[in-house]
Amino acid sequence: MKLQSYAYGEWINGTGEHQNLLNAVNGDLVAEVSSKGIDFEGMLTYGRKVNKTLRNYTIHERARMLKALAFYLMDRKEIFYELSKATGATKIDSWIDIEGGIGTLFTYASKARREMQDERFYVDGNLEPLSKKGTFVGHHICVPLEGVAIHINAFNFPCWGMLEKMAPSIIAGMPVIIKPASLTSYLTELMVKEIIASNILPEGSIQLVCGSLGNMLDYVTCQDVVTFTGSAYTGKKLKVLPAIIDNSVRFNMEADSLNFCMLGENDAPGTAEFDLFIREVQREMTTKAGQKCTAIRRTIVPEKYAEDVAKALGDKLSKIAMGDPSLEGVKMGPLAGREQVKDVSENMNLILQDSEVAYGSNADFALIGGSKEKGAFFAPMVLLCNDPLNKKAPHDVEAFGPITTILPYKNMEEAIEIVKLGKGSLVGSVFTADNNFGREIVYNTASYHGRIMVVNKDSAGESTGHGSPMPQLVHGGPGRAGGGEELGGIRSILHYMQRTAIQGHPTTLTAITKQYQTGAERFEDVRHPFTKYYEELNIGDTINTHKRTVTETDIVNFTGISWDNFYAHTDITSIEGSIFERRVAHGYFIISASAGLFVNPKPGPVLANYGLDELRFTKPVYAGDTINVKLTVKSKQEKEPRDGEKLQGVVKWLVEVFNQDGDMVALATILTLVERKG
Repeated sequence: MKLQSYAYGEWINGTGEHQNLLNAVNGDLVAEVSSKGIDFEGMLTYGRKVNKTLRNYTIHERARMLKALAFYLMDRKEIFYELSKATGATKIDSWIDIEGGIGTLFTYASKARREMQDERFYVDGNLEPLSKKGTFVGHHICVPLEGVAIHINAFNFPCWGMLEKMAPSIIAGMPVIIKPASLTSYLTELMVKEIIASNILPEGSIQLVCGSLGNMLDYVTCQDVVTFTGSAYTGKKLKVLPAIIDNSVRFNMEADSLNFCMLGENDAPGTAEFDLFIREVQREMTTKAGQKCTAIRRTIVPEKYAEDVAKALGDKLSKIAMGDPSLEGVKMGPLAGREQVKDVSENMNLILQDSEVAYGSNADFALIGGSKEKGAFFAPMVLLCNDPLNKKAPHDVEAFGPITTILPYKNMEEAIEIVKLGKGSLVGSVFTADNNFGREIVYNTASYHGRIMVVNKDSAGESTGHGSPMPQLVHGGPGRAGGGEELGGIRSILHYMQRTAIQGHPTTLTAITKQYQTGAERFEDVRHPFTKYYEELNIGDTINTHKRTVTETDIVNFTGISWDNFYAHTDITSIEGSIFERRVAHGYFIISASAGLFVNPKPGPVLANYGLDELRFTKPVYAGDTINVKLTVKSKQEKEPRDGEKLQGVVKWLVEVFNQDGDMVALATILTLVERKG
């Protein structure tokens, strides 16, 4: 089978000599790959044209596309599982790659619809006053870059690696070019074929290069983004290409790193945390045969427990059956290819110059199915370095396979220094029952890491694990780990957008952002805004209510209803020396009374109160004060209907409460569900 690339809207066969891609289990030919004959500059030109279409959808429309695509791919997951076996992945390995990747689409589709506006752009942060009278203000918006996001991925996660980068790119409004590592590109190609066949994304939103990327990076501009996952050596070469430097192209690198897992100073053998620690290290060594950028390479333990850890790890690993992942009982498959066996072996030997073998042997190991001669099997190995502060290899060399090195420490200060010798990592984890120990390790090593997980018996049951990047949290790290950042929820979407400061009159910025900005023009109508359907409401629509005088009786009655007996409401003898002048009304009474002033009591398009945001009580209200409310439409957003539900939208209202002197006493944003005409 010759793999195809998908470029400028068509499937293309590579020409010339093809690279053979072999089954990691038995060495059989799976596919052949070549990208010769592709017009790489043409792919970028085509992608930039497509960008104009994609960026004209709103963020919510893009998110709904991703959600639909996630359901589509999930319905076809079994075909991906079947082909994934050729990569050497077990069912659990494939689940992380396939369903984990699809799950990332679901997460981003959901977060974008919950946390971002239904506009083509994103309004970021709050209004910034820039003048005394408030006629000149500033804000920030984020708009899609007008280029293409080129995603260069590693061989270990051919599905997840593509989807976790594609999701934020598409929601941001940027089309993508996927360049999978050739070794496992046959699985990526299969998934992309299903994506194209779905017709869910606008034509050209995704292109695929199977084989070499050629000279594509010679043609990137300031509107393009390049992301890279893989070895630091390759990443550095790409990062300094002339076009990337000359055009200040955004380049995000996520490189393999020497991640640590630490056992707490007093978490002795026999404790729950010790057992959890051993299980986690074993799992990270054998999942994907240790071929994870987040795998545990350095196992940092108290010196007094080093022998116990080595023995416990050896006992755990001895029970892991290795072989053909399609056979029952197999818990660990091979590396992705024979080249990886050679690479891992060479790097392990470099580490052994400063270490010794504590468990394992690659000279003699048992297999359930598969081929030792043609497959890419590598047995788990535990190494031990007894002088980790003075030996360099365990902190400089990564063997990208089922290998970890035990590094003993005498005290917390040594443990922290050993961690830092890794020169920057994607993830570290600490297993301890001592929260103070965990606190000190986190504070003193966080500057070297993108993520740190602290686990004890209370959190272990629901922990997602050391090696699992979550779409809601940042994935990346400083130094050796590449200095980049992926995932992290909305943060990663903004990597593909330009953040721009906008300045002008509040009315102008309201028109641009579709959000009411303080000081902007307001519009009063004879109709109460609560009598208007969603479509009839405009940003800036306002009502000034009638007034109400707050009485002592109001305060006493609200005390009885709420049981809020705070002294300032109930005990005037205690007010002297406080911040209050006399008996003060409850803040929550003021906001409740405000609702009584602005709500239209008759049935109408307003279906329900949906929530309250950003409530502030800015000045005390005393018995005898008179309040009134100014209610303004702040923003609008259509709500996706459920089965049998009326069409509706969420309207945010700015609530400003004033006293008789015109001073603001309370400020809030309320949300209502308002019926849509449809």
